[in-house]
Formats: sequence, C-alpha cells, structure tokens
Amino acid sequence: MDRTQFYIDGRWTAPAGAAQLEVINPATGTLLTRIPAGHAADAEAAVQAARRAFPAWSSTPPATRAAFLKAIQNGLKARAADIAQAITLEMGCPIAFSRRVQVGSPIATFGMYAKLLAEFDFEESVGNSRVVREAVGVVVAITPWNYPLHQVAAKVAAALAAGCTVVLKPSEVAPLDAFILADVIHEAGLPAGVFNLVTGTGPDIGEALVAHPEVDMVSFTGSTRAGRRIGELAAATIKRVALELGGKSPAIVLDDADFATAIPAVVAHCFQNAGQTCTAQTRLLVPAHRYDEVATLAAAAAARFVPADPREESTVLGPLSSAMQHERVRDYIALGSAEGAVLLAGGIEAPEGVPAGGFYVRPTVFGQVRPDSRIAQEEIFGPVLVILTYQDEEDAIRIANATPFGLAAGVWAGSDARAEAVARRLRCGQVEINGGPFNLYAPFGGYKQSGNGRELGKYGLEDFLEYKAMQFRPGSPLKP
Repeated sequence: MDRTQFYIDGRWTAPAGAAQLEVINPATGTLLTRIPAGHAADAEAAVQAARRAFPAWSSTPPATRAAFLKAIQNGLKARAADIAQAITLEMGCPIAFSRRVQVGSPIATFGMYAKLLAEFDFEESVGNSRVVREAVGVVVAITPWNYPLHQVAAKVAAALAAGCTVVLKPSEVAPLDAFILADVIHEAGLPAGVFNLVTGTGPDIGEALVAHPEVDMVSFTGSTRAGRRIGELAAATIKRVALELGGKSPAIVLDDADFATAIPAVVAHCFQNAGQTCTAQTRLLVPAHRYDEVATLAAAAAARFVPADPREESTVLGPLSSAMQHERVRDYIALGSAEGAVLLAGGIEAPEGVPAGGFYVRPTVFGQVRPDSRIAQEEIFGPVLVILTYQDEEDAIRIANATPFGLAAGVWAGSDARAEAVARRLRCGQVEINGGPFNLYAPFGGYKQSGNGRELGKYGLEDFLEYKAMQFRPGSPLKP
C-alpha cells in the first residue's frame, strides 16, 4: 500500500516536495500508510500534462474512447478484491458492502459510459445550423472519502467519455483506491496526460488546481462549505463548476403506507455506510398519531445494526472514517439530547465489542425532534436518525422542504401513484418511491445548497460538454 509518487503525463513521477500525509485505518485508529502531500508545483505539472493531451484526446473517435473505458472496466474487475480491501481499510466500510457497492458501482459506471458512447449523438441539425457538442476541456475532479471510487468513476468516466482530460485529486482520507485506478488506467494504455492523479490537502493543492487558469471545469463532491470556497476561486476565471454537496434527506411515510416495511427500510437507508452517505434519509417524517408505533419500530430496527470490525463478513455497521468525523458525530448526538429530543436508541457512549482505538459510534435514533432544531437541519454524516411528526400531507411536504438542502428524499405510501404525487412537490434531485432502488442511468444531483449540475447517465456526460452552433448560408452544400 505504499504510494510515494503521482501519476502525471502517463508515468509515475516523484512529487515536487517531500511532505507526506498519514492514512489512518479507522477500524483501529492506527497508521495504514502515507501518501505524498502535493502542492502548487505538482498541480502545475498535472494541469499542463492534461492541457497538452487535450487536443488529441478530444478529437479521438467516440468508439476509441469507448474501447479505453471498457478496458478500464475490465482492469477494475481484475483488481476488484484488492480495491474492496483497500476501501475497507482506508475508510472503514464493511467488506461485504465494499465488494457489492464500493467496487461494483464504479465498475458498472465505466461500462455504462462505454456503452453510452455508442448511442450518444454529438451532433444534430436545427434549421440551417449544425449543433455540435464538444469536450469542455481540462477537468479537475475533486472527490470525497465516503464512496471514494464510485465518486471518482462518476466524474472520470464521464469526462473521459466526453473527450475531456482529467486531473484527479481524491480525498486524502481514502486515496488508495484512486492509486489502484491509476494503475489500471496505465495498464489500459490511455494516452499520456489524459488522466493524471495527485494527492494532498484542499488548501495546499486543491485550491491551486481550482484556481489554475488552464483548467476549464471543476467537478467537486464534498461539503457545502468547501463547495462555496471552490465557487469563489473558480469565479476568477469564469470556469464551469459542478458541485455535489450536502444533504438532509427526508423520508415521508404517509398514513396508508406499510409501516412494518417502511420504517425498517428507512433506518437501514440512514445507517448504510455508517450514515456516511450524502443521500441518506436521515429525517423520518411520520403522522403524529402514529408516533409511538414508529418509535418502537425504529428502535427495534436500529438494534440490528451492531458496530463491528469491518473486515468481518457479517459486519453491517463499521466505524466512521476518521477521528474528526467521530468527534463530529458524537457532538451532534450530545446536541440532540441537549436540544430536548427523545433518545430512542444509541447515544454518546462508546459501543462494546469493537476493536480498540477505532472510530465507532452507536447507531442512534432521536424521537420528538423539532423541525427547526440543529439535528433536523444540519448534515450529521453518521448513523443518526431523527423522527419528526406531521399533521397532514401538506404539513409533511412543508417540513420536508424546509431545509437549505435538496439532494434526495423518499416517499412511502399505500400506492405508487400517491407517493409520486408527493414526490413531485419535493424540492430535491431524486426521490425513491416506496423503496425504489438507485439507478446509474438516472441523473444524480441536487437543488438549493446541495449543489448544481448532474452526474451519471447521459446527463453526467452532458455536464462535460460545450455546445457549438454552426450556421450555414442558404444553398451551401453543407447545409444540414
């Protein structure tokens, strides 16, 4: 797992400086490895490599780009076991979930974009105009630690498919999977400079990449606070910015829903990946007259999520990703009690039977939560569910929409038609109808302070394209 070099211009190269960052195993709190801490000189080298490679790559036929994406997909499949182990060790995801989701999703994403390139129309005729879609240019992709390779694939695969060249800066908390991807890309023979990998902190190298005048677009997934900073830096050169930020997603359970199915499903959705999911349905909205029933069901469902060593096959709830995240979530649990919410499950006490030194918390459920409380308004990013009550359907919709975020939601009802009617009134980017599963071909992104732009499917490809209209004179042999 030792990684001492960056991948720039088609080769592994020494960083400009000697500084390093520690990668900690969150299951034990011990040192896992170290990675280079890049700075402005490394950003400059990576951006210039991407800039040199752009003209040739952007003019490469889509079928050729698709073949490279398929080769990368096959390379990831061959390294699937290594990647799953790396993600479990670097960010604490249970190994079974790592194999199924953390690795399965990015493999599928590279394959999806290889397939889409065969179907996507890069040109169309409109009257006397030929409208073409062209690659936006050099893209900086800055990705988070919670679904590290999934978020990388959503950006890198789409950008490469569009004909863009890429500089990737993964989270320094969970960077090892990105190094494996770079190995795979190198083995696939992608032309030099088309993909580049650097690591480091946001202030030291991230800001240098975002502000660089030769960068045409920044695609970022992370906190709303960091997204604001990226927007400020990018504004100086009017570059395109796509932001996938925070969420405080509601799950509305209507009075005619199957509560015995819906409530455990929402709890599981909230606690997946130790609650470290931007779309996690962390606000459970239920009819006031059925609160007692819901409280019992939610507490029973939470009891099934027992914190344990993520390397064990049976583990469903691993540690939080870092000491900082551990402290943050425990502070929010304490805040919930201080705000007067009723503690139905979990709490601030350390769980039992987990490896010493790890960043584990008890899965926690609060009841009788005020909609304006901080635990109901702010993203906690841990296994903490808050239960809010509503009086009628209109009240439920009002409460659901009353946060600064608008990333995702869920609606449970006695019929899909009733759930859809409510979903259409929610101000968010995606809604699960009676537990409908995630779809890689559908657009992913949010409203309000959850960001802008969309990832995945053809919508993610379009985010990395510019439009050009060419108007032809009457009688031109080239007239569309």
